[in-house]
Amino acid sequence: MGFNNEREKMPLVSVIMGVYNCADTLDRSIESIINQTYPNWEFIICDDASTDDTLEVLKKWQSKDNRIVVLHNEKNARLAATLNKCLEQCSGKYVARMDGDDESLPLRFEKQVEFLEKHTDIDCVGTASELFDESGTYGIRMLKEYPKKEDLLFNPIFMHPTIMMKSEVYRELGGYTVSKKTMRAEDLDLWFRFCAAGYQGYNLQEVLFRYNESVEGYKKRTFEAAIETAKVFKSGYELIGIVWYKRMFALKPIISYLLPSKYRINRNKRNKRKYL
Repeated sequence: MGFNNEREKMPLVSVIMGVYNCADTLDRSIESIINQTYPNWEFIICDDASTDDTLEVLKKWQSKDNRIVVLHNEKNARLAATLNKCLEQCSGKYVARMDGDDESLPLRFEKQVEFLEKHTDIDCVGTASELFDESGTYGIRMLKEYPKKEDLLFNPIFMHPTIMMKSEVYRELGGYTVSKKTMRAEDLDLWFRFCAAGYQGYNLQEVLFRYNESVEGYKKRTFEAAIETAKVFKSGYELIGIVWYKRMFALKPIISYLLPSKYRINRNKRNKRKYL
């Protein structure tokens, strides 16, 4: 009884996750949320019309823990629309992201909630991540503690699945942009709008997440997606007022696509501790 009372006093965290054909990794991902030291969360997961056993795995976990809410798309709607569907069901003070092939380390929510509660001027907090693939763990990625809009010249300012954001900020930004133009760049588009609106972010310099970044993941990236991502950079630069001669950096996704996927992943492995 005492534990439940204490839990009710804690800010509710709404965890959102869109999944598609990830039955093989889903147990590990969900279990990492179940194992959080911070207990006051709801986990809203939407299956985006998977063709494998993803939905069955989700229903199994839903039957075990009433904090898990399972949604389902009859037709594949892609990530932005799927996450927006999850956002519609959120009731928490904070919204945390998660992906079906990654893992949150046990202290993640505890550390993020503590930080946001103490630093009310911060609207979104990410974490450092351990990188892994089929061969095991191969490095750590840390982003800048206090990212600024200028940092978007080169890369996203947060690792998307690590973030916890104030739910009111998600609402004011209108969630994710549903468009072919933001295909595989939903997060990048969000960060440009986040910065343009004057919101402030922070990245914890502590590894609280395990991020699955593999050669297979790179192989799934298409040239069309690279072009659309370049367009997101270009329009984003205009939105946040980047000077015109620096906008050539928008070509980076296209140049990166033209590099062999094994070269790109091996380059990351050589730079084991990397600030982006």
